[in-house]
Order: sequence, then structure tokens, then C-alpha cells
Amino acid sequence: MRKEEIGEITSFLESNGTQFIRYIWCGNSNIIRGKAVHINRLEAYLQDGIGISAAHQTYPAIADYMIAGCGIPISEEIRMVADWDTLTVLPYAAGHARVLTDLFKEGQPWSCCPRHFLKRMIKEAASEGLKIVAAFENEFFLLKSSESQLIPANNTVLSGSSWTMDLQHGLINDISDALINQDVPVELYHPESGPGHHEISVSHTHALSAADQQIVFRETVKAVAHQHHLIASFLPKIFSAMEGSGCHLHLSLWQNGINGLPDGEKKGELSEVAKCFIAGLLHHLPALMALTTPTSNSYERIQPDLNSGAYNCWGFNNREAAVRVPTNPSPPSPTHFELKTVDASSNPYLALGGVIAAGLDGIRRSLQLAEPITTNPDSIAESEREVRGIYRLPIHLGAAITELEQDEVLLEALGTDLAQSYLAVKKKEWGVMKEYSLEQEVQMLLERY
Repeated sequence: MRKEEIGEITSFLESNGTQFIRYIWCGNSNIIRGKAVHINRLEAYLQDGIGISAAHQTYPAIADYMIAGCGIPISEEIRMVADWDTLTVLPYAAGHARVLTDLFKEGQPWSCCPRHFLKRMIKEAASEGLKIVAAFENEFFLLKSSESQLIPANNTVLSGSSWTMDLQHGLINDISDALINQDVPVELYHPESGPGHHEISVSHTHALSAADQQIVFRETVKAVAHQHHLIASFLPKIFSAMEGSGCHLHLSLWQNGINGLPDGEKKGELSEVAKCFIAGLLHHLPALMALTTPTSNSYERIQPDLNSGAYNCWGFNNREAAVRVPTNPSPPSPTHFELKTVDASSNPYLALGGVIAAGLDGIRRSLQLAEPITTNPDSIAESEREVRGIYRLPIHLGAAITELEQDEVLLEALGTDLAQSYLAVKKKEWGVMKEYSLEQEVQMLLERY
């Protein structure tokens, strides 16, 4: 790193009154972790990063302990090396800044680094002439404590209620301001499907930045809610009688600076490359769900008739399909598609990297996309669904793990080390939590996510 760059970083931080710089990363269990260095000692860590125990990548969401079978020695150390393009002052934590990091071992990208996995998949897409543009669309609950239990922060039960906007406008404004101050553009907000349920959409960006934004989003919403004496949770399913919280992933495919999703000749249709990509995504989706919906609680949300993508199918504007292709009133159309079987308990680098790997396999093998579904797949007779290749996606994490263990394309994309460590963590979580009730899941995971 040049002296000029070092000077620019330290000057920026000093001018903003920064005392600590948080080095942040996100592991297999999707817990955001880090260490902070005081600004007086920053220069010593600017280039080579901060050392941490590699064992952190083996910790399940249920507790901070190393599990067997991960293939990561307990004695091993890795280094968090800052990506200084992600440096931002934290508007909700005076005197602190954040920088996202890649994990290195002996001077090389660590084979178990989730962020490096996404970088590799982006490079793979580039080798096919594709640039992936994406955005994560988050839903979350705002909760408060009342008589030793958690209840929604407001009692309005109508989806999209403007009264709910009034009740929470101060908090939502503070979240929005904090995101914008960290260069995360906010697009849309609306109260979601039940009391205390909200959705904030942010703008799409290139794939790596989209995953980085997801880390920033989760940290910001939880921190700002805490300042308002509330708990924000992205846990997929909290209340049995209410819909859960998804984190729909929106994607578009760009070639030579042009959106490659719409067909250039057939109005309102998908291009061939888009069809192949979506076909690959649907083909691998049962295994991919171990990455995109990776907790036992995730499958409480993925049910028919809940707009959560419970069936392996796609359709234009079909909110019950796993892949929805929205159409636009004005051309060009369509410009992006949405994967609904994603939630915020997933590590965004692993989830998005896995989606890219699946889609690229569809392109490379010229997989054929089935006809779009125009109705609720659950309302189609089972015999007809079977003929049309529409089937129920995994109904629990254990099934998704089994699918991933058998998916050679995704395992090869992850690489031996990352796949082994990830599967070991997920098997441990599933083994412990598969008999949990919803209430026990919520008690365990509510504040993890």
C-alpha cells in the first residue's frame, strides 16, 4: 500500500473523529464477527490485516464452540485483510468505523473465505461475458419486551397500512439516513404483512457490493432499532400465525454494458441466456437452499400460499413461484428476476455465489427452461404438477443438506475446504435443532439474526 493511500485513509478517519476501526467478516453460520483496531495503531494493520482464529469458521449459530468434521485445525490462524473500498464511518456508533474484509492464510486468499468464494463466482461469470447485478430485499420484525415476552412493536395488522408508517416513521427515517450515510441507496419502504413487520428495499449494484450491502443493512437495522429501545430481527419465522421474513434476491445479467435479460426480438420475453441461467438455478435449487435458506427456522416460512417459493417453478409476475420474473409497464421488459427462497439467515456471499454457480451451469449446459406457471402451483393437481416437472422444494434443512452433499456442481464451486466446513456446521445445527419447536427456535436464534 502506497504512503499516499495510507495518508488518505488515516486523514479520512481522523477528520471524522474515529477512534476504532472494526474489521468485519461473516462466517458459515452467518454471524457477523470482527475485531476493532484503535486508530493510533491502524498503520500496523493496514496492509496485512488482523489475525483471528480460523476456528471461528467452524462455530455453529447455536453456540461459540468448534465442532468436529470441519477440516480446520484448532491451532490455525488466518488474517482479516481490509477491503478499503468498503470503509465507512458508522453513523449509529460515534467514534467507530467499519471495513469489510477478506480472509487470508499465509498471504493467499483462504479457501474457506465466503467473500472470496463470491469473488471467484463473479470471475467465473465474467469468463462467460456476464456481469451479475443484484440486490437483497429484506423483511424484518420490530419487537419490544413486555412482561418477559417479545411482542411486535405495534399492533396494526393491515399490510401496507399508512398508520404503521406514522407509528414507526422516526425509526424508519433513522434507518434510512444511516444506510444512505454508508452509501447504501434506499429505494422503497412499506409495512409488511403483520404487526411490527417491515420491508426496506435498497438499490441494485454489482454482485460483490450487493452482498456487502446486505452485511451493512443487517448491522444498521439492528443497531438503530436498539437505539430506539426495540429489537430488530431478520429471523425467517417468529410468529406461527404471521407470515415470515424473506430476503428475496433480485438479479439481472449484463453483457457489454447491456441488460441481457430481455429478448431483443420478442417483446416481453426472456433472452436465451436468461432462460438457461434460470433453468440452472431451478435445477440446483433443492441443493442451493442449504445456502439460501440455511436454518431449521427457514423452512417454517417456506410454505405454500405464503409467497415464499415453496415449489420449484417460475413465472411472470407469479409471487408463488420460486423464481418470479416481474414485467415492466414500459419497455424494456423484463429487466430482472427474483429468487424468493432466500432469507437473511443466509450468508450473502455464499447465497449469491451459489446462485451464480447454479445459473452458470445452466448456461454452460444449455439447460431448457420449462414453461412459465401462471397460477398458484399449489392449486394445480398433483398429477399435473408431476407431468410439468413442478415439485415441492425441501421441507426441512436436513433434506437441503442431503441435496447439497450430492450436487457436484455446487460442491466444486465451493471448493473442498469451504464445502466441508460449511456442511459440518449446518449438520450440527440441524442435528441440534431438528426437534425444536418454533418457540425454541425463536428463543435460540432471534437475536442471532
